[in-house]
Amino acid sequence: MKVAVSRLGFGGAPIGNLYREVSDEEALGAVEAAWQAGVRYFDTAPHYGLGLSERRVGLGLAGRPRDEYVISTKVGRVLEPFDGEGLLDDEGFAVPRSFRRVRDYSADGVKRSLESSLERLGTDRVEIVYIHDPDDYWDVAFSEAYPALESLRSQGVVDAIGVGMNQWEMPERFVRETDVDVVMLAGRYTLLEQPSLPSFLPLCLERGVSVVACGVFNSGLLSKPVVAADSKYDYEEAPTALVARARAIAEVCTRHGATLPEAAIQFALGHPAVVSVVIGARNAAQMTSNAASFSASIPAGLWEELKSLGLLGEEVPTP
Repeated sequence: MKVAVSRLGFGGAPIGNLYREVSDEEALGAVEAAWQAGVRYFDTAPHYGLGLSERRVGLGLAGRPRDEYVISTKVGRVLEPFDGEGLLDDEGFAVPRSFRRVRDYSADGVKRSLESSLERLGTDRVEIVYIHDPDDYWDVAFSEAYPALESLRSQGVVDAIGVGMNQWEMPERFVRETDVDVVMLAGRYTLLEQPSLPSFLPLCLERGVSVVACGVFNSGLLSKPVVAADSKYDYEEAPTALVARARAIAEVCTRHGATLPEAAIQFALGHPAVVSVVIGARNAAQMTSNAASFSASIPAGLWEELKSLGLLGEEVPTP
């Protein structure tokens, strides 16, 4: 990738009030804790809390040396004012519905989205821009959003461009057919499941495309040492079979003196295509816990036992 990012990145969705309200104090504390832990890569998006995450990331980084950190944001959802008095957002964020998301992957939409993001962030630039969730919009994302970002990159407005999605198939197509620098892969390469392992990750290595892994806890299923029955998977209640699989993995972790979240983070970092793992935090305590899991030492025997039990794909992280 054309820009260096810290191996541990800060994910801004939780401080956009994902699932529940987070105070300004908690949100800014999370950013501060990330900075103190050595995090220098901060990811956000207009989608996260209808712009709230971008504003809080900007506030949390205000006053820090601009050349010392990297920000990524996303395009594809333009926020337009909406008269939703008394209504809350209906896409998972506990915020007033004062804006509506308009899917817009046109060249003009990319420009308008990025300009608004810079204003909310309070900065004159972001280093990385992702095309966000173009699942049903391949044609316009490929023919308009990507060329618009490519132009911004060639002009030096942004350093790196890519795509961020909850699937690997369309990102693989972007890697094959465009000159993207980076893919933000949400889930799809985690301790729980590795469907992107056979073809996508090797292709990224071949093409020199960096992978930023996020969703490494599969929306919560792998986020705690003890797996709760009501854990989330892909932002919804986890199926019983996946809860059982996560619990089986957790038992192996315990036998090797590790925790499930420690192993989840370290596993994703183990693939040579992965340059960073981005993890969300809604307060300082969560961020401090994430940083501790990131720094944990995982014995090689853990991976080998998971593999022998059929709980892990063919590749295991390099110790």
